[in-house]
Amino acid sequence: MCLAIPGKIIEIKEDGSCIVDYEVEKREAKIFTDDIGLGDYVIVSNKIVVLKVPLNQVKDYLKMIKGD
Repeated sequence: MCLAIPGKIIEIKEDGSCIVDYEVEKREAKIFTDDIGLGDYVIVSNKIVVLKVPLNQVKDYLKMIKGD
């Protein structure tokens, strides 16, 4: 089983790649759709953005894993 953690897109490059911030590290991923933008929270698999996560779900999830 795999746990997918949402990360925030903090930079989008001209080649369609982006930098995703996970608070403890930053990783590069590729975007293949037009509906994902700067500041969005996403799930990445194999260096590909596979899902945009609604902000209300992200807040609840991050609160849960941080123990707030």
